[in-house]
Amino acid sequence: MKARPGVDLASLTDVGCERENNEDSYGYWESDDDRVFERLGRLVTVADGMGGCEGGQFASRIAVDTVEEVYSAASGDPQRALLDAFEEAHRRVQTKARESHALKGMGTTLTAFALVGSRLYFAHVGDSRIYRLRTGKLEMLTRDHSLVSRLVQNGVIRAEEADSHPQRHVLIAAIGVAEQVQPDSPPEPLPVEKSDVLLVCTDGLWTQAGEEEIARELASNTALDACRSLVRLAKERGGPDNITLEILRVS
Repeated sequence: MKARPGVDLASLTDVGCERENNEDSYGYWESDDDRVFERLGRLVTVADGMGGCEGGQFASRIAVDTVEEVYSAASGDPQRALLDAFEEAHRRVQTKARESHALKGMGTTLTAFALVGSRLYFAHVGDSRIYRLRTGKLEMLTRDHSLVSRLVQNGVIRAEEADSHPQRHVLIAAIGVAEQVQPDSPPEPLPVEKSDVLLVCTDGLWTQAGEEEIARELASNTALDACRSLVRLAKERGGPDNITLEILRVS
């Protein structure tokens, strides 16, 4: 992916050690037009499909392509553009699923952020994540739409029990599944500082690598080397799922 000066950008996806197909998709978009770039900035998107290998691949690719298409044509507020793009992705995944019995029930997580100048906008559905590393501290900007996450929030289980819970992969929200979708988004754009590092990834990474490990790799490597190192780490832990991540370091 080619990006304008100002960031160190890299992405990587890997099928992992146990899956035969990669159901993850990702994308990066920025406009060649200076005026559009100033208004819409840089768009980073990741999706983790589900519903069988064929359905998952279709759903995640449709979602990423739709977000890029709708966002790149937007004329208004970047946050509103992201939310509109998620609604359209939800509609298109549902429409495609109705057209083929083999794709019935397919869906996908969908997580995207737009860096516009020094402001960060994002939208999120599912359990892919956005992290921000600032002055050595890693912070998760999204919340998982999963059954286990809700159990933790309601005090039913402790946070340290979540990673080993037998229902940790059960989602309560995804693109293309329910009648309607309500993405999470920040009430105001988040300020981005020089030297911040942004990571968006599927659960194939964060379930295998702890936050301290992720922070260390982001802090000590270029974006590309960090991608390679984190994928390697996830696979050394067994790599039970597809692994996809994009890293953007503000320079």
